[in-house]
Amino acid sequence: MLNYKIQSYGSMYRMEHSDAMGSFQLGLKRAFDIIFSVLGLVLFSPLILIFSAILFYDKGPVFFKQERVGYKGKPFLIYKFRTMRTDAESDGIPRLESERNKYLTPFGGFLRAHHLDELPQLWNVLKGDMSFVGPRPERQYFIDQINRETDDYRYIYLMRPGVTSYATLFNGYTDTMDKMLKRLEYDLDYLDNRNIFTDLGIIARTFFSVFSGKKF
Repeated sequence: MLNYKIQSYGSMYRMEHSDAMGSFQLGLKRAFDIIFSVLGLVLFSPLILIFSAILFYDKGPVFFKQERVGYKGKPFLIYKFRTMRTDAESDGIPRLESERNKYLTPFGGFLRAHHLDELPQLWNVLKGDMSFVGPRPERQYFIDQINRETDDYRYIYLMRPGVTSYATLFNGYTDTMDKMLKRLEYDLDYLDNRNIFTDLGIIARTFFSVFSGKKF
């Protein structure tokens, strides 16, 4: 378990964050990720094939891949089904989710609304880039903006990024800096208190939210 000293933060003092999961639980978490990502890829393979066929005839790539920053601050490529037109960021300037929504394709809008565009992230989980539960991985462009507001983002690198999290469930898509900072609070609270049972609870809440049609 990683421990850190107390540091000054403006006019306040705060305890720096440490991972509440010990080595045994982290090993168990990784084993669950491998087992259930394989099962998920098998179980959802018909949907993956159907969505791939639809997107193949939609005049663009089937998969969308983008560099994100993950565990230990290492970059990796995250995979999703393509939901937007290919010119969404043609000028090379990263945009927030709300700004990119106008580029959604009709089928992409359906995938995004039901979070089905994230099925390819099962491959990221299997590879070890991600876990089922953990902070959502961010692009360096937005991390730089967050770092101008707080020094705390560095603790995110203690965890593998996740497909879902408490922040995903209760904070939704981060389309403002305030929501990015709120998401960080959720993620650091998860880091300080997480265990296998909290992961199972988050996964159960996520499945319930997705299948009940909740928008987040």
